[in-house]
Order: sequence, then structure tokens, then C-alpha cells
Amino acid sequence: MVHHSSFVDEEGVKKACGCPLLPLKSHIKGPAPVSDQDKTDIVDEAITFFRANVFFRNFNIQSPADKLLIYLTFYINVALKRLEGCRTLAEGTKAIINLGLEKVSVPGESGFPFPGLFADPQSQKEAELFRKYLKQTREETSGRLLSVAYRPNGTPNKWWLAFAKRKFMNIIAL
Repeated sequence: MVHHSSFVDEEGVKKACGCPLLPLKSHIKGPAPVSDQDKTDIVDEAITFFRANVFFRNFNIQSPADKLLIYLTFYINVALKRLEGCRTLAEGTKAIINLGLEKVSVPGESGFPFPGLFADPQSQKEAELFRKYLKQTREETSGRLLSVAYRPNGTPNKWWLAFAKRKFMNIIAL
């Protein structure tokens, strides 16, 4: 059974492109509200549920937060593909930084992995807000992913990197 996001109550949460801009435990500058450090955020959920959710070809969306969970699960899959050949934490960090420098596509643009999952932006301002939010969540996910994909001694964690070979929702991550 697919693991869904626990963020179903979205009262007072700002939205962009039909996606809630959920709070993050982040020190990275961006449009996401800051969450308490002791609470679970969407990035924690995406990393925790990744190894179970990556096996599914279909994902029944129960809340708008599930859309963000799908996007982050796909992003983790892409990041693990980049980390697959990196033998040390330093190499992995460099690969993740390079991934973070890539342009973030929003719905309606070519290169967005899930056309139809999110609503197209109604204005350029909404598109930029969503782009900045996705960039912030990707950067935060990347930082936390490095801490689970590599052991404290800097060697790869094969129990995580083995999932780089999986296709999420039958989409090939490049």
C-alpha cells in the first residue's frame, strides 16, 4: 500500500499551482514557511516513505500534499541516480550541488516530469513562487538525502543507493 502524506489539513497554507507551500525545517532561504525542528515536514516524509513508495506504478492522490510527495519521491530517485557512481561523500556532495544548479521547471514548461499533476500557473508571479518553492524543497531534500545515502565515515550506503535502479511510476529518471 502506498504511503500518503500526513499533511491533509491545509487551512491557512498558501498554494501555488494547486500545491500547498508546506512549512520546512530549513535554513535555506526561500518562500516556504519555517517549521519547528522537532516536527516532521514533507521532506522527512518523502525520505522516510521513498523506499516503499518507489515500488508503485500508480499513486492514488488523497490530498494536495500527496502531489508534492510524488514530486519529491521522483526527485530523490533522480538524486540517487546521480549519486550512484559516487564512491565518497565528497563526490556525492559535488554531484548533488550540480543537480541543484539545474533549472527547475514548473507545470506548463517542457522538462516538468508530471504534466497534469499540478495546475498550470495563472501568472508569472505564481510560476516564480512555485519555482522558488520547488528549488528550496529540492535543496533541503538533497542535504538530508546525503546524510542517509552515505554512512558517517563517508562511504556509500548500499541499502539506499540500490534504489537508484528503480523507476518511480514507470518514469525513467535521467
